[in-house]
Amino acid sequence: QVHLAESGGGLVQPGGSLKLSCAASGRTVNVYAMAWYRQAPGKQRELVAHITKTWTTSYVDSVKGRFTISMDKAENTVDLQMNSLKPEDTAVYYCQARINGHDYWGQGTQVTVSS
Repeated sequence: QVHLAESGGGLVQPGGSLKLSCAASGRTVNVYAMAWYRQAPGKQRELVAHITKTWTTSYVDSVKGRFTISMDKAENTVDLQMNSLKPEDTAVYYCQARINGHDYWGQGTQVTVSS
């Protein structure tokens, strides 16, 4: 079994920064890719950023140039550095990982951007 634990959410003012972290534990033999999703109230969950074990990254257009995803394969962690945050970035952020051929999800962490 695999467990994903997220941390780093909170309240920040517009223009501020936050860093989300996610650690995978358990049977993490083959981590293929990790990602961050978010879901705002009344909206569908969307893929924010994705990184593969070969370091290929992708981002949703709305966060390009502001968010950076990184992965530590030795520690099985994935971070999301979020800069220049906007109110529309407010959402619950979820860590997702494809490990051993299966998809796993974290419990989510709230990010609120408000003055």
